[in-house]
Amino acid sequence: MVALVLGAAGSALGAGFGGTILGLSGAAIGGMIGSAVGSVADAWIVGSMTPNQRVEGARLESLRVTSATEGANVPRLFGRMKLAGNIIWATDFVETFRTTTQGGGKGGGGGVTTTTALYSASFAVALCEGPITGVGRIWADGKPMDMTGVTLREYFGTETQGVDPLILSLSGAANAPAYRGTAYVVFDSLALESFGNRLPQLTFEIFAPLADGDTSEGLVKAVTLIPASGEFAYATSVVRVTNGSVTTTENVNAVAHRADLMVSLDRMEALAPAVESVSLVVSWFGSDLRCASCEIRPKVETAALNSTPVWSVNGVARGAAQLVSQISGKPAFGGTPSDASIVEAIHELRVRGQRITFYPFVMMDVAAGNALPNPYSNGAAAVGQPVYPWRGRITCSPAA
Repeated sequence: MVALVLGAAGSALGAGFGGTILGLSGAAIGGMIGSAVGSVADAWIVGSMTPNQRVEGARLESLRVTSATEGANVPRLFGRMKLAGNIIWATDFVETFRTTTQGGGKGGGGGVTTTTALYSASFAVALCEGPITGVGRIWADGKPMDMTGVTLREYFGTETQGVDPLILSLSGAANAPAYRGTAYVVFDSLALESFGNRLPQLTFEIFAPLADGDTSEGLVKAVTLIPASGEFAYATSVVRVTNGSVTTTENVNAVAHRADLMVSLDRMEALAPAVESVSLVVSWFGSDLRCASCEIRPKVETAALNSTPVWSVNGVARGAAQLVSQISGKPAFGGTPSDASIVEAIHELRVRGQRITFYPFVMMDVAAGNALPNPYSNGAAAVGQPVYPWRGRITCSPAA
């Protein structure tokens, strides 16, 4: 109200001076000044008339727990399967509070303070009969679960597994079983706000291959590790790319905060535990089917990328490397894996007890519309080599 009154008064007063300033009439300038002063006065008056307000959100009386069935069957599985578990242990909820303040005039009055109750709980979920070799993806209420900030401990159901430290500390040694022979997971202080302050319905991807000598899992002793291209595909540390004020990850696509290669190696061990040898395939790029003219060199996908760590192969930095060809504006290949990422991959494979074969590989980057003489034409007279040919087609010119 004060803003309206002073705005009108300012307009009338300004009109008496006449003329214009920066294209604005005296009435317009006076109205703006009056409105600004009035807004300050309004905030002070409203703040003094309405003391600080406190709003408290709803609180829970008890924790709603997902089904925990006594006497339920314990599944036995072979291979890989998605299944729901059964809650075998849970704590009471833990209540914390989050307070925020909004509004309030310059005089300090009239602010609204909101207090929200937040809940978390710890619980254990039995999965199946053990032993298993790993737990993969997890879904909460049918959607992939964001594991960022989630503390999860996995027990594979061996006959020697120990008691979970949280269960031991809260239940005591006399009431804390190790659940030997049963694969289970423990969620430690899971925040429940995203699930409506209840334990979500959880399903798990479980790996339990048969490692016998007469099964595929038991017979596979060696694998070839690809894709062979991709500038940081083999990095075991997280590679970050900065673009202005935005930082993203280059090699984290499967599990939050974990490099793709690490996730892949975990899956390999879970699905094919008999593997003991890995061929690490690394691609450089050939330029021509004519042997005498073919150059083999490392290439990159983009000329400028502010990555940490930086890309470098055989002493060649990104700025000095050639680009792979493009198809519809996108790279036709991933770039050559950086030397540092290859070293990381070899070290990780050795830590996991694998034997490693370094497998150099040549991809032919001969794009459509090239003007290279075709050695397979009559007398190598025709122009235009086959598009992205097989490296085994490199020959003399003309071909025999």
